[in-house]
Amino acid sequence: MSLSLGKSLRALLWAGVLIAAGQAHAQATRTWVSGVGDDANPCSRTAPCKTFAGAISKTLDGGEIDTLDPGGFGAVTITKNITIANDGVGTAGVLASGTNGITINAPAGTIISVYLRNLVIDGAPSTSWGLNGVNVVNGGDVHIDGCVIHSFRGSPGVGVNVHTSADASRVFITNTKIYGNNTGIQNTSTVSASVAIIDTVIDKNFNYGIQGTTSSAVFSLHRSVVTGNGVGISAPAPSKVNSYGNNLVTGIQAGTVLTSATLQ
Repeated sequence: MSLSLGKSLRALLWAGVLIAAGQAHAQATRTWVSGVGDDANPCSRTAPCKTFAGAISKTLDGGEIDTLDPGGFGAVTITKNITIANDGVGTAGVLASGTNGITINAPAGTIISVYLRNLVIDGAPSTSWGLNGVNVVNGGDVHIDGCVIHSFRGSPGVGVNVHTSADASRVFITNTKIYGNNTGIQNTSTVSASVAIIDTVIDKNFNYGIQGTTSSAVFSLHRSVVTGNGVGISAPAPSKVNSYGNNLVTGIQAGTVLTSATLQ
């Protein structure tokens, strides 16, 4: 190998190292969004991004995106471990006109954990209804806490839609209000997928409050309200709903498998 060729190879290797270092440096464990931010920013607290989609590419796997002030932060697709949180700064909105609000789609062969906290996920105006509020394609553990999900009336028009086919998922919905959608919560997964619903109100959804359709669809319901929907709960066998007590439910469809369970 000539001296000049060796120098060229070393230069290329160093260039690769510097590029990789730059890419790693561009991501942070915590990033920020603001109603007056800019996605060209590094998403730091002093130079926040404008949207969740802009921030997620600059957030490390396992990191957190926080809101600095009220705003509409746009739809986002999540493919890694992440927390998106609004902790007391006002409304952190996701307006999903003609699309999904938040899509969770883990890469093939992986399982991720996602936390969504205190977000308002809005299916937009009647001229262009949103499709799904939280759309769980493939995930792992998905936590929806303190959120409001409403007005998803496109096709299929589901507040929380769980339809995994490549891996098992567990979805935990706590202290959340889901209303004004075609269906509040739907579980049509072809692999094992469970949905735990705790301290949550599912109200005035036009078709179903809770709907399960497959042998893998399991719901657990505790201290929650399911009222005013077209059908409150539709989960005929082999789907199953475990009721842990203290629930107010109206409109249970004939054939629904509703079992009484004891807290462990």
